[in-house]
Amino acid sequence: MRCRICGAELPDGAMFCGECGSSTSATPESRRRADPRPGDTTILDPLDRPSARNSGVVSIPVDDFRAATAIEPGHEQSASEPDAATRVEPIQPAAPATEHPARFVLEFSTGETRTVYGTGLIGRRPLPQPGEYYDHLVQIADRTLSVSKTHLEFGEHEGTLWVSDRFSANGTVVRRPDDGAMRCEPGRRYLVPRGSRVELAEQSFVIA
Repeated sequence: MRCRICGAELPDGAMFCGECGSSTSATPESRRRADPRPGDTTILDPLDRPSARNSGVVSIPVDDFRAATAIEPGHEQSASEPDAATRVEPIQPAAPATEHPARFVLEFSTGETRTVYGTGLIGRRPLPQPGEYYDHLVQIADRTLSVSKTHLEFGEHEGTLWVSDRFSANGTVVRRPDDGAMRCEPGRRYLVPRGSRVELAEQSFVIA
């Protein structure tokens, strides 16, 4: 008689393995942890996935990859002036907190309307990860199950809404008023001005 977990030789009638401590009735399948990720999303079009999920959220610089250290017109860097990589900028005082944060009206394809501010999650059953906090959890009634449980994250930057796909099954597409359709890379933030349309698989919402 051998342990089906570690393969150690066991005496007849043994209930536990003396080597690994496993029950003699245990099997590799019974010891395998269940996958906690939701598995009831209907995948419409398979997407190319990164080999490993990045931790946190990667931000796209504002204004379409604006340079972090732009030189003003008419200002030439002298030989004695340190370059942008070594120059130390003076610390600016923090701006006072906004008493009235920007509010956005989300008009969903389901006919529902939701006014939001700050941060939030959107999906069929949005659920924050441990340690995360959001101002809103917006639930979409999607009978097609094309929208993931936690499909999208949103927030506000200088009066403009941004969205970030939370590695959903069917992805997120942004359609800005004066731009074409753009599929969002999971984990990146995209600015979506008012009038934009955000598509979550079979559902969508317009920002007003």
